[in-house]
Amino acid sequence: MIQFAFTRKATAYLLPMLMMISGETTMASSLRLEDPSVFAGPWQATLSARSDSPEAQAMQDKPSNTCQLDLEANQTLGKGADCLSAWLQESAIGWFPDPDGLSITGKEGSRIQFFSRQRDGLYLSTLKSGLVITLKRTAQQP
Repeated sequence: MIQFAFTRKATAYLLPMLMMISGETTMASSLRLEDPSVFAGPWQATLSARSDSPEAQAMQDKPSNTCQLDLEANQTLGKGADCLSAWLQESAIGWFPDPDGLSITGKEGSRIQFFSRQRDGLYLSTLKSGLVITLKRTAQQP
């Protein structure tokens, strides 16, 4: 009888622990860190209000609402960095991939803005003001 009680108690403690360990392993394997070369190239950044419809966002063509942004292979920002910096109100210098998105870095190399992955080639970030920045991969020109 005592042995049966001990077995039930051990099972009650071990089972949740095993579930946590296997859950962490499954979660970690579902998020993969992309190679930086996957992100390098031209992107279009669009600044819009959260309430803008997709059609309205597609028509955003004012210079203050869109900018072309180059993510360089050496993980720095090229053309368009000034435009993005104005929206972020901090100097955007570089970038690095995250398992679930893309991060923009500042002067010290620390993250200043995170863009969450929506699908391949589409990333979103919401600013403190409530405005949304959309990063969309554009076709590379030969």
